[in-house]
Amino acid sequence: MKERTKYGYRAGIVAIVVNSILFVLEYWVGIISGSVALMADAWHTLSDSVSSAMLIAGIRLSSQKPDKKHPFGHGRWEQLTAIMIGFLLGIIAWNFLTEAIGRFRAHETASFGTAAIVVTVLSILAKEAMARYAFWIARKTDNTAVRADGWHHRTDALSSIVLLIGILFHKQFWWVDSILGMVIAGMLFYATFGIVKEAISKILGEEPGDELIAAVKKLATETAQTEVFPHHFHLHNYGHHRELTFHIWVDPAMNVQEAHDLTARIEHAIKEELNVVSTIHIEPHGVEH
Repeated sequence: MKERTKYGYRAGIVAIVVNSILFVLEYWVGIISGSVALMADAWHTLSDSVSSAMLIAGIRLSSQKPDKKHPFGHGRWEQLTAIMIGFLLGIIAWNFLTEAIGRFRAHETASFGTAAIVVTVLSILAKEAMARYAFWIARKTDNTAVRADGWHHRTDALSSIVLLIGILFHKQFWWVDSILGMVIAGMLFYATFGIVKEAISKILGEEPGDELIAAVKKLATETAQTEVFPHHFHLHNYGHHRELTFHIWVDPAMNVQEAHDLTARIEHAIKEELNVVSTIHIEPHGVEH
């Protein structure tokens, strides 16, 4: 858990520092060029710093130890933080969309220079690097909030790529700045949907993945030294802490003590090997609950 928290903090702090620098550069060039797309991209970048600050706060809350009122810990703060980041993205997207539509109707355009190209290329490289770093940490720690922050960085990088294309062709098409603002807003809405959907799915409860089920079945069979047919899996994800419930079949002639000892051994093996707390319901062989 300590390593998980440490990596989460590190991802948030790196993002805040880098994005704050990029915001100043992008916004400055946006003012010079009069580009709504560049200024929108700058605010998108700054929103990354805000979401990263939310990420740090969420990690701090989720890392608290279990207590009497919260026996499963506070890990679901990760999912709640991811939802808040997602909604922040949605609000930003709406503001960009309305601004871009307004400029399109007014036939407003932008004047880009070399500085806009240099800053945008620098922004793309930095944002993609941060996205890859966040995704690496998310894979290492299985942290939903860090993954959400990574998608925030990735959509920022993609929006900057679209912006760069627009900068290169703005002389041929007066409307390119407004259209790019709309495209960036659409990308943000899509990212919002994905982030919020994943977080809500984990809060509601998910069926375990095929990899986890296969590992549990293998451990159960090896521990029991016979086939016990694990089934009826349910996973409860609390961030740092996961609870798994499932059923097994046992020999109907087995007494209560023997059945208890068997399930205790299987539960211990799953905890040791997979770091998952399991609760096993026993059934007579061939009789499904």
